[in-house]
Amino acid sequence: MLDFNTLTVFSSTYCIGICAFLIPVNLIATSLTIGLTLLCRPAIEIWRSAAIASTFALLVILHVFAWFMIGVVMAPTYILLGLGSICLGANLGAILLYKRFANAYVAMKVEFS
Repeated sequence: MLDFNTLTVFSSTYCIGICAFLIPVNLIATSLTIGLTLLCRPAIEIWRSAAIASTFALLVILHVFAWFMIGVVMAPTYILLGLGSICLGANLGAILLYKRFANAYVAMKVEFS
């Protein structure tokens, strides 16, 4: 069974390490998803990249929620919550807007040919 108390203690004990890993990985993975979308790569590649990046974004959000449960309400918690939410939204937007980018790219390619 999942024990939230143990996860909260783990999150507070290893906060620096968790943030040092999750923040760069989250930004890199989300940038990769956006880049793949703009390059009109196949949908399966975008979905895989978005799934991985969304997992990291959700982990950041869960880490922040663990701090809220403890009672830590400071600027870094809101900044990390915003970062995770923006990255999650960007990944969702990349999936939803993939067809629009692909159609615009094909139209542009035909127009200039």
